[in-house]
Amino acid sequence: MDVLRVFNNNLVLARDESGVEVILTGRGLGFQAKPGDLVVRERIVRVFRAEDGRDPDHLAGLLAGIPPEHVQLVVDALAEIGLDRVAAKPALVVAMADHVGSALDRAAEGQVVVYPLLGEVTNLYPEEYAQATALLDAVNARVPVPLPREEAVALALHLVNAGFATGDLSASYTMTGLIQQLLDVVAGAHGVVLEPGSVSVGRFVTHLRYLVVRISQRRQLDDRRHSEVGEAVRRSYPEAWETAARLARLVELRQQVTLTPDEVSYLAMHVARIVQDAGVTGEDAPPV
Repeated sequence: MDVLRVFNNNLVLARDESGVEVILTGRGLGFQAKPGDLVVRERIVRVFRAEDGRDPDHLAGLLAGIPPEHVQLVVDALAEIGLDRVAAKPALVVAMADHVGSALDRAAEGQVVVYPLLGEVTNLYPEEYAQATALLDAVNARVPVPLPREEAVALALHLVNAGFATGDLSASYTMTGLIQQLLDVVAGAHGVVLEPGSVSVGRFVTHLRYLVVRISQRRQLDDRRHSEVGEAVRRSYPEAWETAARLARLVELRQQVTLTPDEVSYLAMHVARIVQDAGVTGEDAPPV
């Protein structure tokens, strides 16, 4: 591998054998190195590859701006709980290491941050919250002043972001509030209690998460050939369709975008399924 740019003694941007730019970390990896030099492979500790068209040079610069001990702390803790694939995402490592560094400073001063959406995060993202709790334990085993349990909420949202290649927690806060509001509308409209642990609710939450991502990427489902299926859903599940239309209006208000008919159709199918699974008789729910 050839060195493209040296950021500091421990981090360089390089080009691998396949011609892809990669971010390399390792003690002394960049010491006295110059663009065009061969990378000293024995010094490489970790290889980061940019995803989703992100600029490797920009990510390397962000990573170089984080104290290396915080980066190593996060990477080691993620690896310990089996999240090596997450630890390989440079954008997530930057965001999480920066957050953990600030949290360590607060802990040293005896400050505790109470994060909003604790109930929503634990209900909507049970897998990520469980991982975040384990991650917090792994971090605390490595630091002199442990972080408070409240930090699991923020760590969980970072893990949610890992699936969408973004380091901006504000987007996850917005998404979480929107999803909870949509679930509340479904429960209220059909007079049911939605169990967070149920398969149908879990699938619906996953669908909503990716709906928000599709909206942000301007890639909504929009297949003209699906229109007949949409009409069939409208005829077969009129109550679910009406609820889905309400959900679509809420999304429009919160996200400033109009959902395509296909997106509304899929919302209706999910609504029909979770209402049926919650014990309401009447419409037979479609498979989703």
